[in-house]
Amino acid sequence: MKVLTVIGARPQFIKAATVSRELKKTGIREVIVHTGQHFDHNMSQVFFDEMEIPTPDYNLDISSLSHGAMTGRMMEKIEAILIDEKPDRVLVYGDTNSTLAGALAAVKLHIPIAHVEAGLRSFEMTMPEEVNRIVTDRISQILFCPTATAIQNLENEGFKNIDTKIILSGDVMYDAVLFYRNKIKTHSSVIQKQNLEGKPFVLATIHRAENTNDPIRLKEICIALNEISKQVNVVLPLHPRTRAFLQSQQLSLHATIIDPVGYFDMLALLENCSLVMTDSGGLQKEAYFFEKYCLTLRDQTEWIELVEAKANSLVGADSRKILQEFSKNSNTKITSTKNLYGNGDAARIICEVLKC
Repeated sequence: MKVLTVIGARPQFIKAATVSRELKKTGIREVIVHTGQHFDHNMSQVFFDEMEIPTPDYNLDISSLSHGAMTGRMMEKIEAILIDEKPDRVLVYGDTNSTLAGALAAVKLHIPIAHVEAGLRSFEMTMPEEVNRIVTDRISQILFCPTATAIQNLENEGFKNIDTKIILSGDVMYDAVLFYRNKIKTHSSVIQKQNLEGKPFVLATIHRAENTNDPIRLKEICIALNEISKQVNVVLPLHPRTRAFLQSQQLSLHATIIDPVGYFDMLALLENCSLVMTDSGGLQKEAYFFEKYCLTLRDQTEWIELVEAKANSLVGADSRKILQEFSKNSNTKITSTKNLYGNGDAARIICEVLKC
C-alpha cells in the first residue's frame, strides 16, 4: 500500500511525523508532499533531523498568494503528483489550504481521502479554516476524530447517513508531546537564555489575524497584558509582522518580547510557565498536556471540551474579562488525567485503520 501525505505548515509536519513513524513500522510506503504554504525559516534540514521527520519527497514552494490562487495552484501540482504516484490513499491533516487542496485533488481522481483532525468546528464561517474543515470532512472516506466532541459534530451534520468511516483516534498532537517532551533538555536552552529558571512567568502568544489586524482588539489585549505584567513576567514570542502592526498603531507592550521560537523551545516554555494566554488552537491543547491553565484570546474555540473541563476560559479581546479570568485562575492547578485526547496512541490507531 502507498499513502500520499499532503502537508504545508510546521505544526502539520510535527503531527504527521507521529504517523510517519508508525507507517514505517507497518510497512506502508509513504510519499510526502510539502506545499510550502507557510514559509518558516526554522524549517531547515536541522529541523527535520532534530524532529526525526522524514524529508518531503516533493516541495511545491507555493506561498504568499490569495486563498483562491494558493488553493488552485496547489491542486494543479498535487493532481500531477497523484497521477504520477498513483497512491492508494491520500492523507491530509487539519484545516489549512494545503489540506483542502490535497483533498480536492484526490477526490477528483477518485482516490480515497483520510482526514486527521476531522470533525473540529468553531462554528464561525468567516474563518477560512472552518470552510476548509467542513469541505474536507465531506469529501473524505475516513475521518479520524481527536475527540468525542468532534464525532458529535459530525453526527449533528448528518454524517451517519454518509458513506464514510468515522474513527475516534485520539489526538496526534498528544502523541507528539509525549514523544518530544523527553528531548526538551537536550534540544532547548530558551529558559536559560531568557533567565527564566525558577521564576514564575506567563506564556502569551498572539498571531491570529482577527486579533493582530484589528486595532481595537489588539489594544484591549495589550491593556490586559500590560496590567498582568505588573504582577508577573509575561513572556511573549512575537512575530515581526505583529511587532510592526503594534508600532504602526502606537501600542506598547510591557512584556518580555522574544523572537518566534521553535517547537522544542515552545515545549520548554510550556513546561516552565505558570499560565498560558493564547489565540492559537494548538497551544490551547498543549497547555492542557502540560497541565497549565489557558486563557484563550478568542471568542470561540474548536476545543470546547477544554472549557467544559474547566482548563480553559474563552476571554476574547475584552481587557476586563481577560483580567477577571486571570485573577480568578492565575493559581488554578489542572490535571490532564481525563484522557480528553486519547492515550497517546492516535498514530497507531490511524495506521491500523489505513492498512485495512
